[in-house]
Amino acid sequence: MSHRPANLPEKIPHFIDGKFVDSIDGDTFDVVEPVTNDVYIKSASAKPADVDLAVAAAKKAFDSGPWPRMLPRERSRILHKVADIVESRDAVLAELESYDSGLPITQALGQARRAAENFRFFADLIVAQHDNAFKVPGRQMNYVNRKPIGVAGLITPWNVPFMQESWKLAPALATGNTVVLKPASYTPLSAALWPEIFKEAGVPDGVFNLILGSGGVAGDHLVKHPDVPLISFTGDSSTGATLSTNAAPLLKSLSLELGGKSPAIVFADADLEAALDATVFGVFSLNGERCTAGSRVLVQREIYDDFIEKFAERARNIKVGLPTDPSSEVSALVHEKHTEKVLSYIEIGKSEGRLLAGGGRAEGFPNGNFVAPTVFVDVKPDARIFQEEIFGPVVAITPFDTDEEALELANDTRYGLAAYVWTTNLKRAHNFAHGIESGMVWLNSNNVRDLRTPFGGVKASGLGREGGYRSIDFYTTQQSVQISLEESHSPRFGVGGSAPAKH
Repeated sequence: MSHRPANLPEKIPHFIDGKFVDSIDGDTFDVVEPVTNDVYIKSASAKPADVDLAVAAAKKAFDSGPWPRMLPRERSRILHKVADIVESRDAVLAELESYDSGLPITQALGQARRAAENFRFFADLIVAQHDNAFKVPGRQMNYVNRKPIGVAGLITPWNVPFMQESWKLAPALATGNTVVLKPASYTPLSAALWPEIFKEAGVPDGVFNLILGSGGVAGDHLVKHPDVPLISFTGDSSTGATLSTNAAPLLKSLSLELGGKSPAIVFADADLEAALDATVFGVFSLNGERCTAGSRVLVQREIYDDFIEKFAERARNIKVGLPTDPSSEVSALVHEKHTEKVLSYIEIGKSEGRLLAGGGRAEGFPNGNFVAPTVFVDVKPDARIFQEEIFGPVVAITPFDTDEEALELANDTRYGLAAYVWTTNLKRAHNFAHGIESGMVWLNSNNVRDLRTPFGGVKASGLGREGGYRSIDFYTTQQSVQISLEESHSPRFGVGGSAPAKH
């Protein structure tokens, strides 16, 4: 039995125009906790009319409120306050996040600090940023006027939800936009912390709005709303494709961070222990529910047998336990439906590869969403568990002989979000990285990213980039302003004759 956090509200409401509100029709949905799959709270469930209210509040705040018109330094001060408040609530957030999503408490701790850093980064960036000016001496001056766009629709996933929300909220607000946030319906609890955080920091009413509900209703209406000119979405690729289609008629700006089936390539010359540490952690941390998980491990044949033996032994020894247990390394998956999906892939894998560890529900947990860390080896490249995103503690391992074969295997998927390369050969590392079809590559490292670098994928893993100046570019429009420094040089149409143009 999981520990219920203290002081939970009876219901999670929307937050619109500075006020907590129920759905207009009073509708709610059940939120379950992953250890038992019992309902522990109800959340307001938004319909199109609720979304309309939130968008209207955000649009009013953008059109006539102070937020877009503040000097960057003014917004920066407020966002630094947001960061301080967020960081001070790390323990509370970790408890809520762990209870709501099944994340082991030790992996939930620190999420607030990471979220706070997102706000500090963009608070500093908007003060330091500069735009271009161009001069043609004696003739023309040209400069770029960067402006916020309007209401940003932010749709976020259920894995590490609070931090993922901060990735979008921080740059959207820093650049002067107003927002409507629609978090995942599986994990709405931590999102309910944002309203009071923003109020305490001094964010004006209407700048931040929170709607809760299903992606198919609330999210869909937000995407289609004519007063929401830009959408940032993180989620699975099929939903991203639907969203893109729905946004197309209004030519909305889109940032889509979608699914992944990321390869981790281990060459024979790699530091074996470091590669084992990283690849085991890379697929089993966060319960395997991470878009950048290295869920396909490609190992050079010279070390293959040794590697898979050690990898499987590590997997068998991973501590599966309650989210509240500090010793737990893997805990409950987020929801019963998702667990069923993961278990179905494990059954498929039993006919597609050789099972070395796991293979079903974790021992000692007949109830809840506990899945044993599962290792399949000798997996063929056309296998479903090699090609399709499982989003759970399941890995497919296969051998390769040459660099060329490894690159072909790495790119043999519809996804292209992340990749990991382990080798001590510097030339190989860089050349191989450049050949991989992915938005991000880690060389002899694992998932540590400088916030100044772009985040995003290629192929079915996404559209666009966020992070650093790329986020500034996405959440602003760049207006070119031209000023003539001489008399007009336009040809004089309509005056008769052929008067020469002035130069």
